Amino acid sequence: MFFVLSKTIGYLLLPTNFMIGLGLVGAVLLLTRFAWLGRKLAITSALLLLVCGLSPLGNMLLYPLEARFPAWDPARGAPDGIIVLGASIEADLSAAHGTPVVRNAPDRIIAAAILARRYPTARVVFSGGSANLLSNDAREADFAGEVFEGLGIAKSRLTMERRSRNTLENAEFSKALVGPRPGERWLLVTSAFHMPRSVGLFRKAGFPVEAYPVDWRVGGRDSLFAFTNLALEGLWRTDAGTREWMGLIAYRATGKIDDLLPGPSPN
Repeated sequence: MFFVLSKTIGYLLLPTNFMIGLGLVGAVLLLTRFAWLGRKLAITSALLLLVCGLSPLGNMLLYPLEARFPAWDPARGAPDGIIVLGASIEADLSAAHGTPVVRNAPDRIIAAAILARRYPTARVVFSGGSANLLSNDAREADFAGEVFEGLGIAKSRLTMERRSRNTLENAEFSKALVGPRPGERWLLVTSAFHMPRSVGLFRKAGFPVEAYPVDWRVGGRDSLFAFTNLALEGLWRTDAGTREWMGLIAYRATGKIDDLLPGPSPN
């Protein structure tokens, strides 16, 4: 149920989708006796799109998420395993073309491959099924192995988790698949803005991990008020930041994480 709600109500509440919907309602009302309301909705929609796309709002939403975890310190020694979360590979496109199609957050896979080559005894787990509400049998994990092998990682070191549909299931299914032993050290590789929610869910699942953030979208604090490209960055950052904060609030409210904004060590 949580997955269905996140893919329906959560999708509609994303700023870009909500504002476009508001504009469409306004356009329809222009053809009725409520044209005055339609004009107001259409103007409001356009103004909000400009604010979300051209203002620093997206940066301000993402920055506290990305700054929550520092870069991983290798001084503690080699990890026992590396978990990389999905969302990089377009499973449906990969199935259609018969080859892996990497469109989003390639840093996740690249960083995990670099770590795997640096620490040749570490196990590598890729966790990613299909995040689509309605999907065929195409799963990210079905194509990730080919990418890792192409980057020089032996197939014998790879474990593919293909059932998860969201971050909660990433944590639960990875733990069941790996069976981490006390004292083992596992790195979690995912986008920096996604790390707080991910670490919180892994902790709740009883799988302690060390954060290895990648795929930053915002620079330092001095770049918070930098205006961005409307189509490519501003709206995307606003949507991404809103999605993460909504996920954190929902997971905290339902007891799936213990802290609203999980940090480097449990509170």
